[in-house]
Amino acid sequence: MSRDYDEKRDFVRVEVDCEVFYNEPESQDKYYGRVKNLSGRGLMFVSERGIPEETLLEVQIAPKNELTSPLHALVRVVRLAKQRHANGYEIGAVIQQMLDD
Repeated sequence: MSRDYDEKRDFVRVEVDCEVFYNEPESQDKYYGRVKNLSGRGLMFVSERGIPEETLLEVQIAPKNELTSPLHALVRVVRLAKQRHANGYEIGAVIQQMLDD
């Protein structure tokens, strides 16, 4: 019996639409983006800034609904793609460490 690709993932992606604030760990400059999906391993968000692969970021998600839990983590950028029909960038990141608030 064959399984679809999505069923073979270790963690299911959940589609969301909420704000994310991020910065490089050594910087006080905070930037804003929109999270598009989350999983137990990472997230994909959209930002006006392109962030090079392998960059470490501190991300904070404070959803406005009860369905999505807050997240504060150190992540590593693993994918950067220019959006086709908009001016932003899609950024894929893998969670490296959960951080305390």
